Amino acid sequence: MDAPPRSNALTRGDPLAGLLEGPRARGAFMIRACFDPPWAVRVEDRAPLTVMLMVRGDAWIVPDAGERVRLRAGELAIARGPGPYTCADDPGTVPQAVILPGAECRYPDGRPLNGSMDIGVRSWGDRADGSTMMVIGTYLVQNEIGGRLLDALPPLLSLTSDRWRCPLTPVLMEEVVRDEPGQEVVLDRLLDLLVIAALRAWFARPEAEPPAWYAALADPVVGRILRLVQDDPAHPWTVASLAGKAGVSRAALARRFTDLVGEPPMTYLTGWRLALAADRLRDSDDTLDAIARQVGYGSSFSLSSAFKRVYGVSPQEHRTRAA
Repeated sequence: MDAPPRSNALTRGDPLAGLLEGPRARGAFMIRACFDPPWAVRVEDRAPLTVMLMVRGDAWIVPDAGERVRLRAGELAIARGPGPYTCADDPGTVPQAVILPGAECRYPDGRPLNGSMDIGVRSWGDRADGSTMMVIGTYLVQNEIGGRLLDALPPLLSLTSDRWRCPLTPVLMEEVVRDEPGQEVVLDRLLDLLVIAALRAWFARPEAEPPAWYAALADPVVGRILRLVQDDPAHPWTVASLAGKAGVSRAALARRFTDLVGEPPMTYLTGWRLALAADRLRDSDDTLDAIARQVGYGSSFSLSSAFKRVYGVSPQEHRTRAA
């Protein structure tokens, strides 16, 4: 029997599966942080996304703007950058270290830490068996597709132990301290899975407010259109052809799509195509002509014009900045 065809997680119409190709960890920064009270760390790294999984003890996450969050063992927080925040045993504890962009660590007075808090492979803090332990994973780059989902999140969210159970904790604890060939890739994929598990639990809450297009996937008409567009962005879609696929009139589709998603079908399609192009400019060496064909533009010129209109820079400028 032939194996079933493999499909790209980004284009299956499932936004959570799409996270594997969306905010996909690539050379992400992951550590095990171990402390004894009192302790506090100021985070000013401007990272687009940081996940903090509480393994032992408890901690406070205190953003400069917004409400603070307390984490207990088994609970998780996601901080969506670039705003700074402080992790501490108590909100009043004075930070003993500052984390800057590029995982640079300094004392609050600006002096470099020079590895003085390193306590083993990907382990940092006071002592490896400290009373407080967290696994922290930081995405260093945000991509455009993932941003469409992550932009719906608050700057700081938390999942309490009554809302979710994390089956990945034992695996993360074992893998984060391994020093073997290919280990960075293993940790990147584990971090992806942790984020997907967390966001699935977050959006499953009764009071959750997912982005309009995410909720619209459940609609029998608009959900079908969203999946068609995501599955095949290079197809020369029109409102008429999409309406035909959904079995409704053009006017009915335009009205229903705009009501549920918040923008007309072709506006959504343009945004999706340009987000794909932005990610491929950053992640591949494909020519602009090739990328244009992949995302549904007839020429590099037409893609460049649309890209600059939306992003404010040319595709080449975007690629250079990303590099």
